[in-house]
Amino acid sequence: MMSLAGHEPHAAGMSGKLNWLRAGVLGANDGIISTAGLVVGVAGATANSHTLLISGVAGGLAGALSMAVGEYVSVSTQRDTERALIALETRELADDPEGELEELIGLYEAKGLSPGLSREAAEQLTAGNALAAHLDAELGIDPDDLTNPWHAGIASFFAFLAGAAIPLLAILLSPTGLRLAVTMAAVLVGTGLTGFISAHLGRAPKPPAIVRNLIGGALVMAITYTVGTMIGGAAG
Repeated sequence: MMSLAGHEPHAAGMSGKLNWLRAGVLGANDGIISTAGLVVGVAGATANSHTLLISGVAGGLAGALSMAVGEYVSVSTQRDTERALIALETRELADDPEGELEELIGLYEAKGLSPGLSREAAEQLTAGNALAAHLDAELGIDPDDLTNPWHAGIASFFAFLAGAAIPLLAILLSPTGLRLAVTMAAVLVGTGLTGFISAHLGRAPKPPAIVRNLIGGALVMAITYTVGTMIGGAAG
């Protein structure tokens, strides 16, 4: 039991770190799949390396910026909500401390503690830091570990670019006749890795996460290549 507990994420600031890592893994995965879909689709219409380079770089940069802005807005909204809840709880504690104490006691009783132990725990925690006690018991918020939108946005931006580089480099650096095979192999390896990492961070079973990513990446490339071939044939 001691060995298992030592591997649980209880360290201070762990929530923010996991949020940063989550945004990074998600950004890398999106960068791989979306850029792969773009360059494979273009490759279905043309074999021109210059066209592939322009489309890949433009698509990768646009995707990274979009991902960063999306993460920043999403996490900013989450943090604004957390701050609003903290302000509300602060007012409630100032206006009705006794009522808030009784509420905290009730919360601990609802979790299975006896009435006497619930009161003792609530009184001790209130004496130490009433706001932190209520935020934790009622809302699951740590006021010293709020989500950071800049971390999420920056992590998403660079992770997306790193992911986008995998299919772009694969399709540009491989021989013309092997472009699709090399790119597909690189994308499947990359998406399998991001699936593994995301499952590891979430302490979830790894095989389902990896398989989902592999299927998703393969479907995206198959669909965009088919569409690109059709458009290229029609244009030609």
